[in-house]
Amino acid sequence: MKPKCLLILSPIVAVTLMLAANATAAPIEFVANLSGAKEVPPNASPGTGSATALFDLASHSLELHVIFFGLTSPTIAAHIHAPTAFRFAGTASVATQVPSFIGFPLGVMSGIFNETFDTSDASFYNPTFITNNGGTVAGAEAAFAAALSDGRAYLNIHTENFPSGEIRGFLFTPDTGPTIVCLGLGLIGVGMFRRKFGTQPKA
Repeated sequence: MKPKCLLILSPIVAVTLMLAANATAAPIEFVANLSGAKEVPPNASPGTGSATALFDLASHSLELHVIFFGLTSPTIAAHIHAPTAFRFAGTASVATQVPSFIGFPLGVMSGIFNETFDTSDASFYNPTFITNNGGTVAGAEAAFAAALSDGRAYLNIHTENFPSGEIRGFLFTPDTGPTIVCLGLGLIGVGMFRRKFGTQPKA
């Protein structure tokens, strides 16, 4: 029997899987590569950056690390938007703190941000995000977890020149990336074949 790919079909399934993973007390790591080309619409900013988010749903914590540089104008805000209608595409309203993450370096064109948030605390969320998810923090946390798990959350850095966002990137798990798991496994197989036999597999 040929192996089949397992796809997450709903936010409920996604959150259930995340809870199971967190039962071992291991946070789930998400990363993002930030650029102007990933904005909607894309822009030609030379700015770039990266983000790492360690999310532990069992302990209700999000450890966020962001580094950015080369922006064309000073920062005015930064936060996570979610959920988009599609994985790794589109736009969404702000899910986290507004007008910006508390403590995020503003008025600069490069910087570093390290902070740990309590995802069971209402202050972590945009009040509108809570309202749109049952009016409770628990509902907001579940929706936020589902968006992260399903590749429908992105970190956006806003600047004076680009108030709607100068650089952004979708958060994804490093082992899968913004692709279907089966495709990633297929590419790994091709790489192993090439290393072993020094050639390409036949079609």
